[in-house]
Amino acid sequence: MNKIKIINILKLSYPQAKCSLHFKNPWELLVATILSAQCADRRVNLVTENLFKKYLTISDYADSNLLNLEKDIKSTGFYRNKAKNIQNSAKKIMQQFSEKVPNQMNQLLELPGVARKTANVVLGNAFGKAEGIVVDTHVGRVSQRLGLTKNKDPKKIEQDLLGIIDRSNWIWFSHAVIEHGRSVCQAKKPKCLECPFKDVCPSKQVFYPE
Repeated sequence: MNKIKIINILKLSYPQAKCSLHFKNPWELLVATILSAQCADRRVNLVTENLFKKYLTISDYADSNLLNLEKDIKSTGFYRNKAKNIQNSAKKIMQQFSEKVPNQMNQLLELPGVARKTANVVLGNAFGKAEGIVVDTHVGRVSQRLGLTKNKDPKKIEQDLLGIIDRSNWIWFSHAVIEHGRSVCQAKKPKCLECPFKDVCPSKQVFYPE
């Protein structure tokens, strides 16, 4: 499918697409993104509403009682690993990065629990740096259905997308596709008849054969 047509349709449909996680600074976004692993952003926002009032600084997380932190984030799932990663990331930032979340990809990837997807979220939305494209389950699914990639591995999907989408659209593109995946191109029952891509999507016949 023509990449210009894809971008034009997305911009008409989701012109204001942005990160759905609530945050006020890079550290809060890092915490929220770690919590969002296998958890809906809506749930994460409910948890962080209280979490960010209780823990005000990076040092608050570094010095926190791990069991208490686990309880505070329990409803996001995998809370033991998440709590450990958040606390250890806070300690590393305190010790090695002058108490500031790093704004370089290689440095972010040194933090516990931070892989490329999380780093892309933080760089794009906290620092406005387009270093890559966030590939979550929605972006992966929609990209496959639109014929933008045949890969299933997120790293390979990202590389395919980086070669198709202009860098100036990388940050916004992820949010637009995520919004489309949540509201229209859903995993089990995509709303193909309501889809803005319905006339051009190669996967429409799979779900609604004529």
